[in-house]
Amino acid sequence: MSTTTDKSSSPPCMEATDSDCTVPVIHIDPTLCTGCRRCAGVCPVGAIEGLPGEPQTVNADRCVFCGQCVQICSVYASDWADASPQEAAIRRQARMCERDMPADIGEPLFAAYYSYSLNKVTDMMKKPGQLRIVQCAPAIRVSLAEEFGMPFGTLTPGKMAAALRRLGFDRVYDTNFGADVTIMEEGTELIRRVTEGGPLPMFTSCCPAWVRFAEIEYPDLLDHLSSCKSPMQMVGALVKTYGAQLDEVEPANIYSVAIMPCTCKQFECDRPEMESDGYRDVDEVLTTRELAYWIKQHGIDFMNLPDEEFDSPLGKYSGAGTIFGVTGGVMEAAIRTGYELLTNEKLPKLQLDFVRGEEGIRVAEVQVGELQLKVAVVAGLQHAYQLLDRVQAGECDYHFIEVMGCPAGCISGGGQPKLMLEKQKIEAYRARKSSIYGHDAASQVRKSHENPFIIKLYDEFLGEPLGHVSHHLLHTTFHKRGPGRQSRSSDVSTNGNNDYSLH
Repeated sequence: MSTTTDKSSSPPCMEATDSDCTVPVIHIDPTLCTGCRRCAGVCPVGAIEGLPGEPQTVNADRCVFCGQCVQICSVYASDWADASPQEAAIRRQARMCERDMPADIGEPLFAAYYSYSLNKVTDMMKKPGQLRIVQCAPAIRVSLAEEFGMPFGTLTPGKMAAALRRLGFDRVYDTNFGADVTIMEEGTELIRRVTEGGPLPMFTSCCPAWVRFAEIEYPDLLDHLSSCKSPMQMVGALVKTYGAQLDEVEPANIYSVAIMPCTCKQFECDRPEMESDGYRDVDEVLTTRELAYWIKQHGIDFMNLPDEEFDSPLGKYSGAGTIFGVTGGVMEAAIRTGYELLTNEKLPKLQLDFVRGEEGIRVAEVQVGELQLKVAVVAGLQHAYQLLDRVQAGECDYHFIEVMGCPAGCISGGGQPKLMLEKQKIEAYRARKSSIYGHDAASQVRKSHENPFIIKLYDEFLGEPLGHVSHHLLHTTFHKRGPGRQSRSSDVSTNGNNDYSLH
């Protein structure tokens, strides 16, 4: 591996530079928007602006790109009904070009939409002489099948891997592997902060919408965030270093794509600091819906594909990596490993129901050896404000807080299959969550630190968690992007405040 300046010496919080300008990800078509303001009702940060009955706009400086407005928008281009078929086709094609959408998508064009990357990816896939690598987030395997008429929550990791190979990828890796790496790094970071001193509570840094929210609304708390990159970015960094060595290929000849349920992941991918040794960690991001479009474009019979395995070593994961796709999953995975690293004892129970739940805030106290570990899980950014106000005021004594921008975690991301009815959302989120937990329960290895491929990664390449190599590749910095909110209520509401013991 070539050497460059070690990022570990960089401060955790930096001012955003002029070159780090916000590129809009979420858009509202003013020619379609009716001003119903349903999008404003689900926006956790008040970024949707406009009067009722008039076209709305997105304040890109406040938007965290979670895409919940895209999910709820029900206004589509029905105004073409009075046009001739030829004129309607021309209008539709023009609008699709404006959005950079693939030409043969047959679904309605809604007023709220996100930036598409599929055309860029398909063009790059034609470039000769490159190793084409893809990774898939845990939430994709429990939602992709819905785009092909299968029941909510159908688990299809094997069909997904098979489809991606037929789309032309040379290696099919898994973001779950990066989730296992995240637990090794983030768990070690938490232990050091608790035992040796450091900013507490420590917040997770897996969700890019949450990170952007903190940078805009609470920049004075950025040193409380874990310095870990997200699992997607960790896999990206390892693909072009560890993976490049194993494949005996130059990083410059690797094209790395990530399939994500999240509309904020392209923003994260494009952040200037998300590179290692001069190479972007991840080159491009596609959403679940974009992957479905692509599979359909190629005429792949997804439902009848044979199951295929992910490639080794960056495609082998534990059950703990799987549950990152639901709210509370990062916390549960971290406790599974942190408990055993701190106590040198086996965790009595792997299913930690007290961090599993719905939208809102859940808090608990967990006995870990002699430490009474105080934790909280926040699902949905609108619930984060009052808790963060308490941290700001020095009134919050939690050790570890997980924050997910979307209401049910990644399974409810803005890039997931679009669900028009509230009843459908409830059913889909419940089924996706059940499928993820079932996938974890059926896994032979359910703790990140027991994943043999993770052990091998540290033995052969990284050395140790928070070591020189891992800090250089897998950790990052955050930027102040706004003055922050100056006056808010300091009260906090929770979905329960209970003490739990693992014994």
